[in-house]
Amino acid sequence: MTSSLSGSRAYPVTVGVAAVIVLGFLGVFFAWPVVAILGLGLGGGVGDVLADPATWRLVAFTLGQAAASTVVALLAGLPLAYVLARVAMPGKTLLRAMITVPFVLPTIVVGMAFRALLGAEDGNVGAIVLANAFFNVAVVARTVGGLWSHLDRRTEDAARSLGASRMRAFTSVTLPALRPALGAAVAVVFLFCSTSFGIVLVLGGGRYRTLETEIYLRTVRMLDLSGAAALSLLQLAAVVVALVIAAVARRRGERTLRLRQATDTARVPQGGEWGVVVAAGAVLCGLLVPIVALVVRSVSGDDGWTWAGYRALTGTGAGALEVSGVEAALNSLRTAVDATWMSLLLGLLASAVLVSLRRRGSAETMDAALMLPLGVSAVTLGFGYLITLDTLPGQLRTSPLLVPFAQALIATPLIVRMVLPVVRSIDDGLRGAAALLGAGPLRVRWEVDIALSARTVLAAAGFGFVVALGEFGATSFLARPDTITLPVAVARLLARPGELNTQLAYAVCALLMVVTALVVLIVERLRVPTAGEF
Repeated sequence: MTSSLSGSRAYPVTVGVAAVIVLGFLGVFFAWPVVAILGLGLGGGVGDVLADPATWRLVAFTLGQAAASTVVALLAGLPLAYVLARVAMPGKTLLRAMITVPFVLPTIVVGMAFRALLGAEDGNVGAIVLANAFFNVAVVARTVGGLWSHLDRRTEDAARSLGASRMRAFTSVTLPALRPALGAAVAVVFLFCSTSFGIVLVLGGGRYRTLETEIYLRTVRMLDLSGAAALSLLQLAAVVVALVIAAVARRRGERTLRLRQATDTARVPQGGEWGVVVAAGAVLCGLLVPIVALVVRSVSGDDGWTWAGYRALTGTGAGALEVSGVEAALNSLRTAVDATWMSLLLGLLASAVLVSLRRRGSAETMDAALMLPLGVSAVTLGFGYLITLDTLPGQLRTSPLLVPFAQALIATPLIVRMVLPVVRSIDDGLRGAAALLGAGPLRVRWEVDIALSARTVLAAAGFGFVVALGEFGATSFLARPDTITLPVAVARLLARPGELNTQLAYAVCALLMVVTALVVLIVERLRVPTAGEF
């Protein structure tokens, strides 16, 4: 029997309409801008850009800092993954939320937190690496921990009983089984570190630039659109490679999970396992330090403790903004709410279509297409919108929905990743039983599909909300001065010197962080864990 939510054979028209809506949205708001960038880049001075040694220095720094950040995130995330997967302890929901908060914070807020902690106003490579690792520890912890929790630990115990040391048992038994999750995590973290716009913009100090920040600066300050497009081509190529690696690793992880289902493997740590728990505790404390530094900096200035930044929320700083901080906050809420319902609708439709596709190749192709916006830089998307504004259909150029459309495009893949496993796990027998008892198609959907996936859908909506609330890359291109959001306001405040502007920027970052943390905690309480999913 086929899925009632997906529309399967009984609802081919419904599934077809859903597919048209999803693919149409991707075509207009993703493929079109990207193709426009390709055309501009290939038709412009791409040869000159590629021949410039400065370009390859940018590429080298982008890849180098991303690689270093990935190594740090991997080393920091593995102890946390172990605790999430193998340690029996109360408060794991709170622990997962604390680990996840850095990942969903706006990158510009993360940059400001490390600027408050390290004072990296003149550019600091170490600060960039640490901030990127801080941002991505959750990816390692939850991706690897998701697979680790489903590995049968009896195999490792058997190796120990045959005389293998704890480390030998880990490296010869557990580590090979974790390779799919490790590969997926490394690919995703590397991708995010190479496109961390806000972090490098804040901590680079004008001395250090990545492809991401160079695209932004060439577009906004130098008006070099063809050069920016040529750099975007390089970035797109790197993104495609990273996405392919991540997709291959994720498929291997899914196969491993199907072969290695096990009961709850968590237990009280024994012997040397306590060392890993202590290391995880140290990493967790390390994640809290920049957050605390940001909060402290928001209430302290050159003359000591002050609430000037928070009081300034009702104003425009020292002439840096055209709207007050309160109005920017309202703009952020409006655009985030619009982006949330858009991305939730698209995510549900996409999940329904993916479940209905019977051919594995078709499902994998569409799934990959849906994931592309997650990997392509938000700055690249924003730049693509900028050069296609004159040709967008209708009145989208001046529509208040343009920014939510861009934010929804970025949030939709994350919602699909959360909702799809739950929809796929629903037993068709439940739908068949409901139909045999006389329930019509709509009631079957409501009583079975919606009832069983409601918590996950609500959690996905919350996750989409915080992603949209903190989106900075595309919004920095599209928001008008009178409709700026809080992350864009922070960037504009930093661009205008003055103690009041700095204090207001830190106050805005602290408020964004508090809202994000509260929403993530709610999401974790609602979310139904799925094997191997972040």
